[in-house]
Amino acid sequence: MGDIKLTFLGGAGTVTGSKTLLEVNGTKTLIDCGMFQGLKSLRKLNRQPFLIDPSTIDQIILTHAHLDHCGFIPVLVKNGFKGEIHCTHATFQLTEIILRDSGKIQEEDAMRAAKYSYSKHQKPKPLYTVEDVENSLPLFTMHNFNEWVILNNDLKFEFLNNGHILGSAFVNLEAIDKKIVFSGDIGRMKPMLLYPPKKIKEADYLILESTYGDRLHSDEDPKKQLREVIHDTFDKRGILMIPSFAVERTQELLYLIYQLRAEQDLPAMPIYLDSPMGVNSTRVYERFGELQNLSSFELKNVYEGVKFITDANTSKKICLDNKPKIVIAGSGMMEGGRIIHYLNNHIGNKKNTLLFVGYQGEGTRGRALLEGSAEIKFFGRYHKVLCEIRSISSLSAHGDQEDMLNWLSHFDKLPKTIFLNHGEAHQSDALRVKINTVLDVPCEIPEMYSEYTIN
Repeated sequence: MGDIKLTFLGGAGTVTGSKTLLEVNGTKTLIDCGMFQGLKSLRKLNRQPFLIDPSTIDQIILTHAHLDHCGFIPVLVKNGFKGEIHCTHATFQLTEIILRDSGKIQEEDAMRAAKYSYSKHQKPKPLYTVEDVENSLPLFTMHNFNEWVILNNDLKFEFLNNGHILGSAFVNLEAIDKKIVFSGDIGRMKPMLLYPPKKIKEADYLILESTYGDRLHSDEDPKKQLREVIHDTFDKRGILMIPSFAVERTQELLYLIYQLRAEQDLPAMPIYLDSPMGVNSTRVYERFGELQNLSSFELKNVYEGVKFITDANTSKKICLDNKPKIVIAGSGMMEGGRIIHYLNNHIGNKKNTLLFVGYQGEGTRGRALLEGSAEIKFFGRYHKVLCEIRSISSLSAHGDQEDMLNWLSHFDKLPKTIFLNHGEAHQSDALRVKINTVLDVPCEIPEMYSEYTIN
């Protein structure tokens, strides 16, 4: 027996900044280390002193590579963390890309804010730099799925596929005599590219995400929806701009475009993936074909016909060109990246279309536009929104309420308690009520910095 404590340092009452501290007989393990995004009140948390001294954390276990789960790692390393960072092989390759891009964007944003004086700080500083990222990378240790990792006599874990993005995993952890599962972000029961989440048979305690805890995904065919938007935009001789997350969503879009091309159902307009991070991430997908539920023929041909753009000067030329085209560019919630430059040039033209294909967090530009904002602020000023706004909601890489209940139904031994995190308040509470009603399992919805002792 011994002391086991959970402290929620992020992802509590929000879908961002995921960090859960597990303390087992004095050993401190941080599951995920995400950056807060979205609302200014949340982003400000990135600048606050960390609740505990980073040098006292023994290790980090990373469920997957999205910035809201890995993006705070360089800050902890800069402030004294020296332990190992455990993840799968694919997660490391994607995290390396994402963190380098994040450091670069923050440096550029700080320089731009100083140049155009749209920061209240006289000398705006990035949260971390590319150099801080490089200092973090040697701390990573990679593991295969289904491989037990023994941390000490009290603590061991394994990564199990959870079908969210390439390399993403459940953390199936044994702490003394307790089985504790951290879901990370769970994929859908029938992912487009990946294998479905692995069924887990038992857990004493479960930390479960609730991003879509209050809803069911649309059952509309995303390929049909994408075809309609592409043809409508082409008929207007416009530009289709798609802000997309570099990992998973971009590859899913390219797969749908591949299917339309194979069916000879694409108009004659060039297709650009204008995102260094998106291009590099796609190359990682090409290297890990064994993790994808696609045929060898599909894996070989899926990205043909798409022009990969990494060079900044080439990007500028494409951005300034007003001819019809399809452009996929980051970032997914339009909080930075090259999509902002496309908006700067094309958001004011009614012929053009801005297509959302992923979750738009509270306080982001994407959420504001989806909710009907007539103008949007970037580069220090407001811009009128005249282009058409469309969305495809059936492409989410997160499981919905039905997916969560389906996954839980395969437990032979249900958890004593389920902690619902990584969800806005109404999402988590809706999932709590549903789980209580259907499975009769007590659920806790942790608040930020709340602590729980596990018996």
